[in-house]
Amino acid sequence: MDYIPYNSRNNIHKNKFGALKQGEHVVFKVILPRSLGCTGVDFVIRSDKGENRYSPMSWLSMEGNDQEWWALGYTAEEPDIYFYYFEYNTPWGKTKIMHDGSCLGSLSKGSCAWQLTVYDKDFSTPDWLKGGVFYQIFPDRFYNSGKKKENVPTDRVLRNDLEGEPEWRPTKEGKVLNNDYFCGDLKGIEMKLPYISELGVTCLYLNPIFESHSNHRYDTSDYNRIDPLLGNEKDFVSLCKKASELGISVILDGVFSHTGDDSIYFNKYGRYGDSGAYRSKNSEYFDWYKFVNYPDEYRSWWGISILPEIKEECPGFIEFIAGENGVARKWLRLGAGGWRLDVADELPDVFLDAFRKAVKSENPEALVLGEVWEDASNKFSYGERRRYFSGKQLDSVMNYPFAEAIFNFIRSGKVEGFSDKILTILENYPKCCVDVLMNHIGTHDTMRAITRLAGESCEYRDRQWQSEHFLTDKQYAKGVKLLKLASVIQFTLPGVPCIYYGDEAGMQGYKDPFNRKFYPWGKENSELLEHYKQLGKMRKNCRCLADGEYRTVSEMLGCLAFIRYNDYDKILVIINRNDHDIDYYLPAEWHNAKAVFGSEMQGQKAVLKAFGSIILKKEKKYE
Repeated sequence: MDYIPYNSRNNIHKNKFGALKQGEHVVFKVILPRSLGCTGVDFVIRSDKGENRYSPMSWLSMEGNDQEWWALGYTAEEPDIYFYYFEYNTPWGKTKIMHDGSCLGSLSKGSCAWQLTVYDKDFSTPDWLKGGVFYQIFPDRFYNSGKKKENVPTDRVLRNDLEGEPEWRPTKEGKVLNNDYFCGDLKGIEMKLPYISELGVTCLYLNPIFESHSNHRYDTSDYNRIDPLLGNEKDFVSLCKKASELGISVILDGVFSHTGDDSIYFNKYGRYGDSGAYRSKNSEYFDWYKFVNYPDEYRSWWGISILPEIKEECPGFIEFIAGENGVARKWLRLGAGGWRLDVADELPDVFLDAFRKAVKSENPEALVLGEVWEDASNKFSYGERRRYFSGKQLDSVMNYPFAEAIFNFIRSGKVEGFSDKILTILENYPKCCVDVLMNHIGTHDTMRAITRLAGESCEYRDRQWQSEHFLTDKQYAKGVKLLKLASVIQFTLPGVPCIYYGDEAGMQGYKDPFNRKFYPWGKENSELLEHYKQLGKMRKNCRCLADGEYRTVSEMLGCLAFIRYNDYDKILVIINRNDHDIDYYLPAEWHNAKAVFGSEMQGQKAVLKAFGSIILKKEKKYE
């Protein structure tokens, strides 16, 4: 094994793990062989826009007879993303200490600098969400209250075959209309709040609910009006009120990088009279859009013509969304607990700054969550490094990196490397962001979790293939076991787990629209449903899951074990991905501990069935 002069995740080398708050002091230490004849070590740090700054480290002490420690105290003054490494002098010249993609420094192989995230000293995130559970609902496909729908456009296809497949076939002109509706509504969600509460849910995330002319409603027609098939403002207010009585907040999907072409703002087809940017250069909305050759040539989201792009930096648009009486504040005043921002990485800084300011001015505890698929701490877009976590933009993000780590392990059985993927995010994100991460394993944009875990890959497969393929009975049975394991990890990692409606019922399906079928009321997989209810109860009884630290105990031979802990309690989570039973011999401190979920305890060992799990808990006061 190569000599390790520095480990960014070891508090001997860096006495504060992860990101730093502005003004926070940290001590860096490196250890070098005496035989190098080192005459000095520099700590080298830079921001993206700055130059390298060199600070000499002080010789600290000897480690035995052949190693020596060098140290430096550093205070982060300005919020930013920094990159650092070490440079040491010897009689043979200068050499850098860098890493090769991990946290471990190398005297010879490293070529990468370490990341240091520094965030605003006043940055905080909503406490009410920590330790809770998200539940994501695609509103058209959840539950129909039976309430009469009024003012519904006549060009919509209303379906009553609730077990039917969503329409996906293109018309003769090659267009996919997305105009078939299963008529789920806000009152229906309200009626099912007791069920949602049984799952331990504390936050409902609703896909778009505003008037739109596609069933997914990501082509907004009117940001100030509920879609008539979903209900009206009174229904929304009632839903938020009844949810609040059960300890549940409601967050909305804000789609602000584009609108629909069939909207009040663009109005390509004249549905909204003679107004709109497409129909008149004198429209108050004309400056919002990116016309190339007016009116028919304009920039659209990912080249999809029905989704004309917005100039989000346009002062008029920012005022409309984030002004004193703008869209963001209106729905908060009516009861929303926050916003999820669609394609947040396609929204410029000036918009995100204004949006957060509006939301937090209206309600400091409202949530601002962004859709970012990569490591959001160092995301590069709009030609620059983004500053989502500076303290001036997002509270947190949808956590795709954790989802990938879970799927890679549970689908393949290979656990080695799992914790590195988790620790990379924990190391790069501010702790307050980590505590409110949306930890999903399925969304409206991905295939159903059980299908992804146990089914064939749909990569390079068209919708025809996806519509014809389902899990066999054998695959489904295995998928249930694998989904139970994946969800245990999801519910115990740092952050907040998010259930995509129907995953708890065993719904299967490939990508859009096959992952968006109507909830199978009365035909749920009872084994999975009970499993999720027990996970929800477990979270409520383990305080460390709200803000506790994470530490890996072991990851090898298809078995994962990790600890979560804070000042109140701690848990040990053990996952057996193997298709055979195992005895897991416990560290001494966990002998005779209480099992709060899963397999049985036998004194000094946990007995885990094939594809089994166990969660042990200890109260700090009894240590």
